[in-house]
Amino acid sequence: MAGSHYSHYGGGSNYLCLPLNPIFEKIGSGNQGSSYIYGTEYEINNAQKHLFENSKLHNHDAPCSVCHTESRGSHMMIPARNTCPSGWTLEYKGYLMSAHHGHKGRTQFICVDGKAEATFGSHVDKNGALLYFVEGHCGALPCPPYVQGYELTCAVCTK
Repeated sequence: MAGSHYSHYGGGSNYLCLPLNPIFEKIGSGNQGSSYIYGTEYEINNAQKHLFENSKLHNHDAPCSVCHTESRGSHMMIPARNTCPSGWTLEYKGYLMSAHHGHKGRTQFICVDGKAEATFGSHVDKNGALLYFVEGHCGALPCPPYVQGYELTCAVCTK
């Protein structure tokens, strides 16, 4: 998975699944000071490491996944729920993740599988694009039913 650097003001605001075999055409040699893309790492503190089945994901690169269903053409990600509505099929459930609230760039909210994995051999702490758990923050967000500081679940459903 790849995205913009957490400390940069510009760049893209979405995470991308980049292919392992890019095809380049015409190129300018060296960095031109344009838009940059970086690998994406999990940022998970000690109080949260038990949320995923794999508790050792901190500073590991997050791999991409692509879901394909042969017969179900509609899909949706439901934040703050770990189940699907009646008539929908649960593909996976996990936790809502995004960039840190204090970082300069903005990213999408994505649903990361509760059985998250790391890219093999990736524990190097390069700090490019970063994924953090999304927590409720009371105010305009009604509490209850939300709770200050609770990590939000999510579900990916198809029909």
